[in-house]
Amino acid sequence: MDILRLMTAGSVDDGKSTLIGRLLYDSKSILVDQLEVLEKQSKNKNSDGIDLAILTDGLRAEREQGITIDVAYRYFSTPNRKFIIADAPGHVQYTRNMITGASNSDLMIILIDARQGVIEQTRRHSIIASLLKIKHIVIAVNKMDLVNYSEEVFENIKTDYLEIAKKLNLSNIQFFPISALDGDNIVDRSTKMPWFKENSLLEYLEQVEINKEINLEDTRFQVQFVIRPQTEELHDYRGYAGEIVSGIYKKGDRIKVLPQNIETTIIKVETGGKEVDEVFAPQPAVIHIEDDIDISRGDYFVHADQIPTVANEFEALVCWMDHKELVIGNKYFLQHRSKLIKTIIKEIDYKLDVNSLEKTPTDSVKLNEVVKVTLKTASPLVHDSFEKNKGTGSAILVDETSNSTVGAVMIL
Repeated sequence: MDILRLMTAGSVDDGKSTLIGRLLYDSKSILVDQLEVLEKQSKNKNSDGIDLAILTDGLRAEREQGITIDVAYRYFSTPNRKFIIADAPGHVQYTRNMITGASNSDLMIILIDARQGVIEQTRRHSIIASLLKIKHIVIAVNKMDLVNYSEEVFENIKTDYLEIAKKLNLSNIQFFPISALDGDNIVDRSTKMPWFKENSLLEYLEQVEINKEINLEDTRFQVQFVIRPQTEELHDYRGYAGEIVSGIYKKGDRIKVLPQNIETTIIKVETGGKEVDEVFAPQPAVIHIEDDIDISRGDYFVHADQIPTVANEFEALVCWMDHKELVIGNKYFLQHRSKLIKTIIKEIDYKLDVNSLEKTPTDSVKLNEVVKVTLKTASPLVHDSFEKNKGTGSAILVDETSNSTVGAVMIL
């Protein structure tokens, strides 16, 4: 049975936690003892006598404030599929947590309050979905019970959102009019909105095709560890361990070691402690090569005819996640998979306005802003564009003193 990883996004009080609670409740994924606890703790009860949002508002601070601060993960399954749901924060100041949840998701559910329509957070989350190349977008127009289940309201919101989607080149968008509080169109189709002829939200989630997008074309293997046991039995053993980021590797393949740019031949591949004919993404593997080359953690093996970009300077989109402003000349560590390299902000090209989607010049970047920058690294970085290969096209910026993650990087 396959697994669908999805996340919910939207502004505070749009009903994200209630929606997830409803999915768990109506799909019979809540244990009896959990229900008893819910009934005792519920303040905002629905017709079932429970507050479904409590299921995901796990942190005490969240319960006290009635909001979701951190990303909460919940797991459930139906006879057709398993699900991992990330419940992301709704407040603007927690957008960085939302990016964390989105980075591992196949599908994003963006909730819109039917009374308010498309708002700034809707645009912000849609931009992040676009930047992270999330393939499937679900627009759940919630609280339809508060607008008399109006088809006109739903259609107007649908029209407004499609304009944003067009600007962001978002595709595979599905719209659902729902009431998370009452369960309309969540697990079962609602009788209160006969004008909506599509499947329920859960039926769609069970059927949506998820392509894991394993790239088997571009060979990218990054060395994480050099294995040299130097025992009597394995005196000459030297293998390079890591994860196949993309592509297929076989014995006899001619490869290049980057950034050294030295060509050699694979003489053996192993996975799971056994020698095999080939290894492919995303398997962990140990690769043996013919020549004795100085190779260390973070170096790449690629096929000689599939060379990625190797450069000290490159452009990237950055979602800024720190309270300290990003300015030109700031220095950070760039964590690019297992490679940690010093980098400097050489230029800030523009800031993306989340309301108008316009690009405006700026000299500094504040928390939760999305900007295009030029980064310069202390040594050559082996990479692809994020659009071509997420595995080698993404990175994070790390503060040199606090070791905090301060920026999500998508290489252009």
